[in-house]
Amino acid sequence: MNIGSTNDDLVVLRPEGLYCPAGDFHIDPWRPVPRAVITHGHGDHARSGMGQYYCATDSVPILRWRLGDVPLQAHDYGRPFRLGNVEVSLHSAGHVLGSAQVRIDDGQQVWVASGDYKRQPDPTCAPFEVVPCDVFITEATFALPIYRWQDTAEVAAGIVAWRHECAARGEAAILLCYALGKAQRVLAELLPLDDQPAWLHGAIANGVAVYREAGIAMLDTHTVAEQGRQPDAAGKLILAPPSAAGTPWLRRFGKHQLGFASGWMQLRGNRRRRNYDRGFVVSDHADWPALLQTITETGARRVIATHGNTDALIPFLRERGIAAEAFRTDFGSEE
Repeated sequence: MNIGSTNDDLVVLRPEGLYCPAGDFHIDPWRPVPRAVITHGHGDHARSGMGQYYCATDSVPILRWRLGDVPLQAHDYGRPFRLGNVEVSLHSAGHVLGSAQVRIDDGQQVWVASGDYKRQPDPTCAPFEVVPCDVFITEATFALPIYRWQDTAEVAAGIVAWRHECAARGEAAILLCYALGKAQRVLAELLPLDDQPAWLHGAIANGVAVYREAGIAMLDTHTVAEQGRQPDAAGKLILAPPSAAGTPWLRRFGKHQLGFASGWMQLRGNRRRRNYDRGFVVSDHADWPALLQTITETGARRVIATHGNTDALIPFLRERGIAAEAFRTDFGSEE
């Protein structure tokens, strides 16, 4: 088995995105292609214009919400299907509802493209599955030793305490978080800790409705639109997308504090630069120890990092005898 030879590579980088020549399909392409295997529904991974989409079954409602009536072929986790000359199967990535790693097997070697993933427990999606492979394509969003996540239940308790502090001052607690994955995870973690319904910005409410229809249990919610033009928002927890910061939409709530839930809040400077009153460290990506743990557990002898802090991860792995390199992709971070 010649893992290092580019002639044998099961995934290569093309202008359209990650491409599997033996299967004649792309993974999360950023330009239109005939066949696209989609790891999850975030906008940098799931884009419009593909001829045929392949995804995990649990991801179907997400992709319908995000992309509309596109041609989808859904596959259960762990159930192989054939594309060209390779066997493909999808395995939980633990990132958001329906997120998947892509396992590719040509009978000689196994590659796994992880998409985005995390190792922390999350009540809104299936846990990450370690998939043994020869070559592991990994994200590196938070691939610096400073990034080490706190238990999410403790962070959720901090959000409840913040809401109570705001209530005592007659303020609303407005928490910025991403509409797919982060908002739902926060609401699920709050369910056993709080009895006050949260208010939702319209962009957040749409994604929460998709998760509820999928059977995910979360804190009770109401939409902001249901509350009138100038509601009494003191002591209310209000979830909004980051794009709401600095907009007139916030004025309807009167006195308020602004918080942000993201892995980037690990660095206090990020909170200060963005003028957030509170930062809550909760991420849907792997932290530094989890990245290293995952790479070790896959048994991969070669690692390809896609997006994030690849410049820190690659030399670290090389020093430990793992062949490591980077693909310069168009993937970003919803965080």
